[in-house]
Amino acid sequence: MASLFNPLHWRRLLLLAGVLVLVFVSGNWAEERELQTKMEALRQATAAHVLGLRGLVEKHDFLPHAAARHPDVQDLLRAPGDAALRARVNGYFADLQKTTGAAALFLIDDAGLTLAASNWNLPSSFVGQSYRQRPYFEDAIEGRRGIFYGLGLTTGQSGLFIAEPVRVAGRVLGVMVVKISLAALEATWMRGANPVALRDSRGIVFLSAVPDWLYRSVAPVSAADLTWVTEHAQYGKRDRFPPLPWKMEANDATPGFFLRTAVQGRDRDLLALDTRLPELGWTLTVTEDMREVRQARRLALALATLAAALLLLGVLYWRLRERRYAEQQSARLELERRVEERTRDLQEAHAFRQAMEESLLVGMRARDPEGRIIYVNPALCAMVGYSREELLGCRPPYPYWHPDDLEKQARESAEALQGRAAPHGFESRIRHKDGHDVITMVYTAPLIDAGGVHRGWMSSVVDITAQKQAEARQRDQELRLQRSARLASAGEMASTLAHELNQPLMALSNFAIAARALVARGVPAMLTGALDDIVEQAQRASAIVRRVRAMINPQRADHENFAIDGVITHAQALLRPELDRHGVTLRLALPDATVQVRGDKVLLEQVLVNLIHNALHAMQDQPRHRRTIDLGGERDAHGIRIAVGDQGPGIPADQLDQVFAPFFTTKPDGLGLGLNICRTIIEAHGGAMAVANRPDGGAVFSFTLPVVPAPMSTSAP
Repeated sequence: MASLFNPLHWRRLLLLAGVLVLVFVSGNWAEERELQTKMEALRQATAAHVLGLRGLVEKHDFLPHAAARHPDVQDLLRAPGDAALRARVNGYFADLQKTTGAAALFLIDDAGLTLAASNWNLPSSFVGQSYRQRPYFEDAIEGRRGIFYGLGLTTGQSGLFIAEPVRVAGRVLGVMVVKISLAALEATWMRGANPVALRDSRGIVFLSAVPDWLYRSVAPVSAADLTWVTEHAQYGKRDRFPPLPWKMEANDATPGFFLRTAVQGRDRDLLALDTRLPELGWTLTVTEDMREVRQARRLALALATLAAALLLLGVLYWRLRERRYAEQQSARLELERRVEERTRDLQEAHAFRQAMEESLLVGMRARDPEGRIIYVNPALCAMVGYSREELLGCRPPYPYWHPDDLEKQARESAEALQGRAAPHGFESRIRHKDGHDVITMVYTAPLIDAGGVHRGWMSSVVDITAQKQAEARQRDQELRLQRSARLASAGEMASTLAHELNQPLMALSNFAIAARALVARGVPAMLTGALDDIVEQAQRASAIVRRVRAMINPQRADHENFAIDGVITHAQALLRPELDRHGVTLRLALPDATVQVRGDKVLLEQVLVNLIHNALHAMQDQPRHRRTIDLGGERDAHGIRIAVGDQGPGIPADQLDQVFAPFFTTKPDGLGLGLNICRTIIEAHGGAMAVANRPDGGAVFSFTLPVVPAPMSTSAP
């Protein structure tokens, strides 16, 4: 009973418990760290997939809109029996299909019958086929843009259908449709190492790198949804969509979730992340394999176990030395008994150490001072593929040395045998007996016997092949993402410069024409004013280029604190001639002059000029008494809100969500970049932009900017 309260006994138990806790905590820490790394890689992979998917759709998004406005297309709807006209439209569609890479283009009349198609000369031609039941036709014939993914009724091949109403004199006469194939995207996914899936708003997977997941749903499909899918033949004749073979588990530490499933007959544990694409009604699921996470935990446990083993060996060695010193001080009569006890303890310690080394996941190798191998554990034998008998007694070069690194490994071995091995270890590539390469980290320490005599060198060998492969994959993925980001930034910069420089350049042209006329008339006083205007617009164009470059590279930004009312009045002065020419009244409601914001005056002026200019054009067809623009500012909870309202026709409800999209425009000669650039400038200033229709007619565009806090006043004590 007294032994239970022995302090030494309790210290040993506490030491063992501390070692076990250290090993457990090390494993958990390594697993959590690798999981965070995986989550970051998953976010980057998702961003790349979303960028590719949206880029594919946006590449063809303008086609139905442009083709619907072709004169021959509109004439064919008015005269469907004209064979020559039909032939021209077929040729036009075939040229567009070849140039843009779309799967097909075809024209449908208001009864749902196809009049012309890019594949008119193929056995699977759409001409003469009826697509009245397709949702994209139903949306477009009612004046809305239609987007629908499904299997083709004629070819049976899947694709994304984008439909645009063909309006002639304000009336919808037919529907222009472009079909986009996602087969190339699916092939790219199938070549990837990790599964990717795309599902529709009803949870049905329609595109995936795993064929077994196709046309299965995350949750049971409701009766109403099943009836809709069947009636519109979205996925051919399929009338049932069994659940996906997924076992999902939420992960509180990350925005993703754990997914256990079978891929090609093999069970896999995956880390998955869902990303919604609201403009298409889809959900993208991207995954990463969890094997590296498990391997990181095992490696950490192995290293912690090794450290604990070395610590225990050190403690044991210290204890033996203390016991030896005590034995030397004992009487001669107790010598034989103590020698027997020490021998028994040494045998137990040796058995314990050997059992511990045999169970380690880390390879252990002992060499004598001449480099001859005198001990290897099973982990090292498994790592190199050679048995214990094949390795014991070997001298350098060892059979597992890599043939391409013999000189390097001979040098490292000689340095280790001379006691000059790097204390933090060194990386070494070895060749397994079956021929594959293994990357290892080698740590070497002196091998000292119980008498304090140096007997050789003990090396710990850790397999880091999986870790090196994961690092290489991550570097490759980062390079691809950086390249995609550079291309996207270059495109946005070019589009921004082309749009924003248009107004200063037009002003330069007008002032130059006026100057030439004044020279012909011989009016030098007025000529000086025209030349001053030319210089001012040239400086404005230069400032726009400098500001756009600053918007691309924030380190070049020229931000300052200023009152927003000055920006409003300057924008009014810039557009005053054009407002007077069109008979438009600009009503100002200036904000408090003490309210200041921080940013770039020229870019914010350009935003106001664009919004006023758009409001002016929206009211060209209005009577003069309604041509009024309201421009004002007011404080709100988020800062200061600036609004530009017109009394034009307003914006159709189905287009409110598209007005800020790149290349979307209602002007016949517009680029569709102005509002997109305005929103980019406002967001770069920390604000937000919105649009709404006014109750009494017209539209109002507004943006909110953060306000610079007023300096606190100080008073003398």
